[in-house]
Amino acid sequence: MSKQKKWTESDYKAAVKVHKDNKGKVAILSKTPMRTRRDLSLLYTPGVARVSELIGKNVEDAYKYTFKGNMVAIVSDGTAILGLGDLGPEAALPVMEGKAILFKKFGGVDAFPLCVGTKDPDEIATFCRQIAPTFGGINLEDISAPRCFEIMEKTADLGIPVFHDDQSGTAVVVCGALINALRCSGKKMDELTVVINGAGAAGIAIGRMLRNQKVTPKRIHLLDSKGIVYPGNRRNNAIKEEFAAQVNPDKIKGDLAKALKGADVFIGVSQPGLVSKDMVRSMNDDPIIFAMANPVPEIMPEDAREAGARFIGTGRSDYPNQINNAVGFPGIFRGAFDARATKITPAMRWAAAHALADFVKKPTCTRLLPPVLSMEVGDAVGKAVAAAWKKYKDGPEALGNEKY
Repeated sequence: MSKQKKWTESDYKAAVKVHKDNKGKVAILSKTPMRTRRDLSLLYTPGVARVSELIGKNVEDAYKYTFKGNMVAIVSDGTAILGLGDLGPEAALPVMEGKAILFKKFGGVDAFPLCVGTKDPDEIATFCRQIAPTFGGINLEDISAPRCFEIMEKTADLGIPVFHDDQSGTAVVVCGALINALRCSGKKMDELTVVINGAGAAGIAIGRMLRNQKVTPKRIHLLDSKGIVYPGNRRNNAIKEEFAAQVNPDKIKGDLAKALKGADVFIGVSQPGLVSKDMVRSMNDDPIIFAMANPVPEIMPEDAREAGARFIGTGRSDYPNQINNAVGFPGIFRGAFDARATKITPAMRWAAAHALADFVKKPTCTRLLPPVLSMEVGDAVGKAVAAAWKKYKDGPEALGNEKY
């Protein structure tokens, strides 16, 4: 296991300096030179007028003559920044710039950060609708639940792919890791009992993907900070209530320790230090532990391993099996653009998860996902996603049981 050194104050100062010295991380560069008057005439007036006329007659030509077919808008209100919470849209901007770099490096996709000065879901959805003529896709980022679910539902008909990475991106990568853990362990998806701790955007999206891929709904236990989520609880928002009614119709209640007894899989998208060794010991044989709270997981990998866990993943880069969205979203949009998809369907998300799993030719308990810095994985995911759109876009397989 190769461990990186613990970050120090000097490391953080270096990160601040590189942002300050470069005035951020992204810039707009011309794809073509403008050195002569002829260049100016071709790229701007009068030549551009003919291009505008063509697009005016057929708006689909915007994909042919502009950056629309390869440009994502990264939209955030800054209410759920990394593990920092609601710091506002200005504080979200450096994160969104970083996201834009990842899109370009690993998917060949251009992306532009747009941090909005509103928390109103209707206003954010309206903003997305207003910018849709310019962008070929929208990536929602760091928007807190349950508003992120509302925005996804309100933008489902835009005619361009809209993707909330904190929901679906996390779910895709988790499911990719789970597929390979099952391949190594011999366990079957439809026989699993899965505990998901954290009932926000990521937790519910993961639950939805698993529910639609053979995991028996009643064997998916979703927990928030108060325990197992059950229908009829006055604390539930509309999204929790809907999901609880699907997976917990019997209104089973209890804490995390109760939920983990006899479980096969623990997926943590919550808070540090919530899972004890005894809880892991109470699980089924060879339990799968994906403890993704950052920077401190729900249980440290060495403690989980000592308690009997065989397959362990975290969000950290200094342990094996880093579960990081960067291996997913660049390729997902690459495939959506290549196929000219108008949305990202459940079939496309599952194709991405399987592509991540298949990329690892010989998975082991310490090698469930591709390396985060792999330059080839975006292309592999993109091809699988494009194929899934072309095969299933009009069929029931594309819809599953998911609303969005």
